[in-house]
Amino acid sequence: MSEKSINNKELLLPDNMLRMYAAGAFPMAEDRNGQVSWYLPDVRTIIPLDGYNIPRSLKKFLESSDFEYKTDTDFLSVVNNCADREATWISEELIEAYLRLYKRKHIHTVEVWQKGKFVGGLYGVSFRGAFFGESMFSKIPQASKAALAYLLQHLTDKDFVILDVQYMTPHLKMFGAIEIPFNKYQDLLNAAYLRNCEF
Repeated sequence: MSEKSINNKELLLPDNMLRMYAAGAFPMAEDRNGQVSWYLPDVRTIIPLDGYNIPRSLKKFLESSDFEYKTDTDFLSVVNNCADREATWISEELIEAYLRLYKRKHIHTVEVWQKGKFVGGLYGVSFRGAFFGESMFSKIPQASKAALAYLLQHLTDKDFVILDVQYMTPHLKMFGAIEIPFNKYQDLLNAAYLRNCEF
């Protein structure tokens, strides 16, 4: 799979970030203190909002789970937990850029709580009818999967067109993630931008 990458600090300004996301690119840093580059792979991974799958074992777990869900209450905690790993692409510079987008209401979180403790979550960027999933974390089993299941239902309820998850993983494949060529991905983005969805 080929992919292009671009590095330019001005691309981390809010308007420029939204333009890059709208064009199908996404940012990643080399490490916690590394430079941020934008990537545009020829093949993209999405979870179809009209045909996703909730794994049977997760459904069964959620039926008796005491998880509680919140959205958009503590972005910094979510992103810092996502970055809290031995190797991370979420740099300090990128977190600052995300915070600027958060203030513009283009970053959203799903937070999973259990007995008053923050146990998992995810965050992503929204632009009209498109949601670009960025990262997730879990402090206990099933918490990040539960966050993704909640997100899928939420985006469907809000009439979003596309959930972009960038690259395929076994975790995402269980939810029905598929790889599509970039031209098909662009068609979905164009359809998404015709909708003015509110997260």
